[in-house]
Amino acid sequence: MITTLSHAAHLLPMINFPMINQEDGAMPGEGLTAVQTFLYFVATPIALFLVIGGLAWITSAPKKDKKEKHDVINSID
Repeated sequence: MITTLSHAAHLLPMINFPMINQEDGAMPGEGLTAVQTFLYFVATPIALFLVIGGLAWITSAPKKDKKEKHDVINSID
């Protein structure tokens, strides 16, 4: 019977943890701060989505005609 979590960890030596198994020659850099992580992975994608969505909305808005045109194809007199 497993009595502690550390005992269970020793029973499963074949689990590949990403922090343990790195490629040969890998030199990980410094970790990101919480603010950097938020900016890179939350704020920046949201800002890009809003900018691109706003540009698409502005460019696809219906155009206002200055003078009224008589359209023979779409109207019946």
